[in-house]
Amino acid sequence: MTVTPQSTRAVEAAITSRRAIRAFLPTPVPREIVERILGVAARAPSGTNTQPWNVYVLTGDAKHDLSRRLVAAYDDPAEAATHLEEYAYYPTEWRSPFIERRRKVGWDLYGLLGIAKTDKARMHAQHARNYQFFGAPVGLMFTIDRRMRQGSWLDFGMFLQSVMVAARGHGLDTCPQAAFTPFHRIIMPAIGAPANEQLVCGMSLGHADPDAIENSLVTERQPVSEFARFIE
Repeated sequence: MTVTPQSTRAVEAAITSRRAIRAFLPTPVPREIVERILGVAARAPSGTNTQPWNVYVLTGDAKHDLSRRLVAAYDDPAEAATHLEEYAYYPTEWRSPFIERRRKVGWDLYGLLGIAKTDKARMHAQHARNYQFFGAPVGLMFTIDRRMRQGSWLDFGMFLQSVMVAARGHGLDTCPQAAFTPFHRIIMPAIGAPANEQLVCGMSLGHADPDAIENSLVTERQPVSEFARFIE
């Protein structure tokens, strides 16, 4: 492949325009487009070419039924308390600067939506939208074989990024969601995943709603000078 200024800009645009979209249009996404996105993403690197990713694509009644069950479980405090993640995505002890970054993105989102810090009911309702795939027509569930170790999880992250960037190449948007992981006991049987697989995360895929205020959120990134060291 010959790299040109135009192709460089296209790649950079696909990466930098990726955002976590939290409101989608109901516009269907053809299966062949989803297959193409996943096929491109499968070129992601993995140690000794293990390709540790599995993907379950949910649409139509299957997606709606799973959403209904997840929302019902989340809305019932006693039920929700019985669902726990199988792996720790976040640290047990938050430190600076990570806690400040987390708080900022949360309050920036709630600020756009007009949700006050004391409005627990609206916070709950907004989080519940995760389980409705934010209205997206396609829901993706990603699983990994339980025997795979940390390196394969790193590989999986590169695959997830490739899915999201490939989606941007088709004018589509995504939202990667760890919110699904506590409810793996509901999700895994629903998608027909075998016992040797573990839920990594979910993802919403579709066309962003251009009129939804929450989609105007663009999270900040640290400048290169803050996280990179050049040693000569």
